[in-house]
Formats: sequence, C-alpha cells, structure tokens
Amino acid sequence: MEEALLKERAEELLDFIMKKCLWQFHSRAWDRERQNENIIRKTMQLLCDEPVENDTPEQKCYYVDAAYLAESYKKRFPWVAEMDKADLRKVMQSLKERLDYLLITGSLNAELTDPLY
Repeated sequence: MEEALLKERAEELLDFIMKKCLWQFHSRAWDRERQNENIIRKTMQLLCDEPVENDTPEQKCYYVDAAYLAESYKKRFPWVAEMDKADLRKVMQSLKERLDYLLITGSLNAELTDPLY
C-alpha cells in the first residue's frame, strides 16, 4: 500500500475516534499512553482475527473499547474488511502514532504532565 493511502486510511479511523470515543480524554499522559497502546493493539488483533488477551479487569476494559472500534470500523469503512492484514497492521500502527502525537506528545494540555494533578 502506498504511503499516502496508508495515511489517509489512518486519518479516517482517527477521525472516528476523535468524534465518537470518550476514552481519549484521560487526564494523565501515562493513562493515554496505556490506553492507546492497549485499545489500538486489541482493535488490530480483532480486525486481523488474532487472539486477544483479556484476563484482567483492566484488559477487559480495553477489550470492550477495542471491540466497539473494530465493529464500528467494519461497518463504516468497507475497505477494512477488504484490506490485506499486513497493510491493516500498518494502518493501525500509523493510527496509533498519530493518536499518540495528538493526545500526548503534541498536546498543549499542561495538566497531562503536571505532577500535582
């Protein structure tokens, strides 16, 4: 898959998260890092028909958000089901990198790193 199309697909998925998912608003950077890693990885595993770990209460919480995303992505974006799994993994990695930038490293929200908050 060409780089431009990969980024375009990741942006479509990102737009859905930004409009429909409240979990993006955790108040600490480390919470956001953990949620992005777990939710996006589990979503990718579900979309690629791979086993998903959900043994702990925390993992089950991430799984619920991932299941919602995977199901929504399949319904709203037909190309998700048609995409090669290797390309889908690339799209999901690009999505995670962009999400991390927007919600953590590029965020101007000072309370994300305030040690007193």
